[in-house]
Amino acid sequence: MVKTLVALTVWLCFALPAAAAQDQAGAKKPPVRPAWSELTPPQQKILAPLAAEWDRMDATQRKKWVGIAERYPKVKPAEQQRLQKNMEAWAKLTPEQRKAARAKYQTLQKLPPDKRREVTAQWQHYQKSLVARPEFSPSDPPAPPEPQTAEAPAAAPVKPSGGTATAGAAVPAGQ
Repeated sequence: MVKTLVALTVWLCFALPAAAAQDQAGAKKPPVRPAWSELTPPQQKILAPLAAEWDRMDATQRKKWVGIAERYPKVKPAEQQRLQKNMEAWAKLTPEQRKAARAKYQTLQKLPPDKRREVTAQWQHYQKSLVARPEFSPSDPPAPPEPQTAEAPAAAPVKPSGGTATAGAAVPAGQ
């Protein structure tokens, strides 16, 4: 009798958590909120570039964008235009590109303030150089350069067009 009771207790200890986990896995998750239809018309207008992506966003991302939409009317028109342009660019990125952008941002945030200012200055210089080059559109520049860290290897020397490498040949920055 005692053996039967112990066996039943052990079985219940294993069976009940498994059954509870199965119920949780089978249960439908509540919809992520706010749904697009729950946004106000002004919020929908501001967040329009993200409409196609909205259903695939998690609650944290949606809340972030709703917060941006709430602050949007309070910012200057130039900032509003920049925000709209950045939203459109973000919406066009693939999930892999977004992940890479987030990783670059986190890497930049971990840099010391002086190094971060240096990278920002390099990026601004690069942006200005695009304006001077008509083959590039300054309105759609490529991703910012990777921040250089102590672990980053030096750039490999580039062969001149003559076909042989010469010692001391310099490569202009930004090319």
